[in-house]
Amino acid sequence: MPTEGYILIILSSLTSYLLGSVSTAIVVCKLLGYEDPRSQGSNNPGATNVLRIAGKKAALITLAGDAIKGVIPILITAFIIKNVFNGLLSTAQIGDILGCCGIFACLGHLFPIYFKFEGGKGMATSLGVALTWSWPAGLSIIATWIFIAATTRYSSFAALISWLFAPIYVGLIQPEYLVYTLLLSCLVIYRHKENIKRLLSGAENKIGSKSG
Repeated sequence: MPTEGYILIILSSLTSYLLGSVSTAIVVCKLLGYEDPRSQGSNNPGATNVLRIAGKKAALITLAGDAIKGVIPILITAFIIKNVFNGLLSTAQIGDILGCCGIFACLGHLFPIYFKFEGGKGMATSLGVALTWSWPAGLSIIATWIFIAATTRYSSFAALISWLFAPIYVGLIQPEYLVYTLLLSCLVIYRHKENIKRLLSGAENKIGSKSG
């Protein structure tokens, strides 16, 4: 990889992290006059908790905002690669650069520098990343989440199952992102560790529940 390529991967990863650190849930709740979602419901700054405390409109805005955080940095970096580094980078190198963008966008969401590193669980942002890496794989992950959520009414369980299957989808469709998808899966599953405990104990709340 040329020196410029290493500079790009560092700058794009940093930019992805900073953009990912913008917590849509916190911003939306503040703008709509609600308390910080980290202090209500499940205390998670994510779309599901915003749904509980602020309703469908706020939750949809949060969901879209979190997903876009995973899309924008990858698209911007891909544009730069195409127009500035055209022909200088191999397909594998481009995959590594865009893969790092996606990982750091999710790390920003999970551990946002602007909000004391208290972030969400990464489902929407990771889906935005997956859709940008490979839209057929991304849609497969979403379809899995919808099916599991509709049949069980557990958002967390749907997230866990969909990201367990995610590496399989990406490996079959866009294998250059398999390693990065495995990393995303580990991050999402790790952030759901408390949900896993509640699922096992029967204490997890279902979609639409008003309690934490």
